[in-house]
Amino acid sequence: MRRVWIFRVLTLLYIIAVAVLCFAKFSAMPPSPVSIFGIPADKVVHFLLFLPFPVLAFFSLSIRHGGVVKTILVLVAVFIVGCALAWGTEYIQGKLPYRSMDPADFGADRLGLLCGSIIAFFIKLFSHKKINA
Repeated sequence: MRRVWIFRVLTLLYIIAVAVLCFAKFSAMPPSPVSIFGIPADKVVHFLLFLPFPVLAFFSLSIRHGGVVKTILVLVAVFIVGCALAWGTEYIQGKLPYRSMDPADFGADRLGLLCGSIIAFFIKLFSHKKINA
């Protein structure tokens, strides 16, 4: 149970960090590279920003029993919540005078959420304690 609370605190801190990074006005930032391996750097940042959410959110839930189907259903719900969070950040950025809303950023966010969900699934699958082993 202690592990669940650690993940809950980490998830809360993560959401706060995402809010700061998405909504703060950074005027004195050094120039960033235009692309990383041919992918726009902004999209890589969005992907990496939302990659940890499914892992943190999934393990902050107290799911002790249930098979693969239950795990997948919970991860789908976590993915949907993550998409709502990502869309919300883009929407708010569109309302800020010093930020802009970019649908491609939302696409990178969703890809990060999908990859994070897959990672969480495999962590859960391979960390399952075998009974009578």
